[in-house]
Amino acid sequence: MSSTPSDDTETVHSDDDPAVASVRPEAGMADPSEAERVTPDLDDEETATMRVFRYDPDVPERAEPHYDEFVIPTHEGMTVLDALIYARDTYDSSLTFRHSCQQAVCGSDALFVQGAQRLACRTQLSALGDPIQIDPLPHKPVEKDLVVDMSDFYDQMEAIEPYFDPDETPADDLEEQRQSPENREKIKLSTRCIQCGACQSSCNVAAGDNEYLGPAAINKAYRFVMDEREGAERRKTRLEIVEDEHGVWRCQTQFSCTDVCPKDIPLTEHIQALKREGVKDDLKFWE
Repeated sequence: MSSTPSDDTETVHSDDDPAVASVRPEAGMADPSEAERVTPDLDDEETATMRVFRYDPDVPERAEPHYDEFVIPTHEGMTVLDALIYARDTYDSSLTFRHSCQQAVCGSDALFVQGAQRLACRTQLSALGDPIQIDPLPHKPVEKDLVVDMSDFYDQMEAIEPYFDPDETPADDLEEQRQSPENREKIKLSTRCIQCGACQSSCNVAAGDNEYLGPAAINKAYRFVMDEREGAERRKTRLEIVEDEHGVWRCQTQFSCTDVCPKDIPLTEHIQALKREGVKDDLKFWE
């Protein structure tokens, strides 16, 4: 991420060190009420106050987890991501967070905002009250400020072998692999996942078992298991993967993943559906 502080406003930190570490501080987190405050002259503007989690293990004076407070001029339609970008570009170029498309498609800016997993780019400041507390996604190692290590999440997505693998393909290379409208409707919601990790971060089971496949990976498995074009052997293999000891049967049906999903995917419902498919697959007389 690059940033350029404006010339006419105070720059609290000038260091823009991109280096990151791989340690999450489990203790010693500062009280948000003790946040360092950055208050510009904004007497004539509507403002919002953000308390932002800060941590940089490579800079001794910032290695202790703490909060910085930024006062941001607001406007109608302003999002949390807009405010973070303003704070970074205006006050502190070292403020570190991920973002990309800003259209709720890439999933890179999932954060813990006002006590809930949300996409920063689609969360309106006006809906949050004041002040607004912003933390990195819980249950993941913090690398720097609001950036967390997503390695486990991607490993688990890979673990379900998320590749379409039909038994037969059309003889003509130009012919489509056809799917019925009914089957497409059945898997439609599962294909909306943007891999933001909000669901896994909200999951108490995932918090205590870093091998648990988690809602996003299981949802991806659902997408293929329920696809009528998937090959029979591949479907069986995929069901065996999600029925592993760290798979669907660890789900406690708390619905936290469904509650925070920014794409409104019924994740808990999909997990339960795969439990049923697994049981049916084990009961050979069923088919």
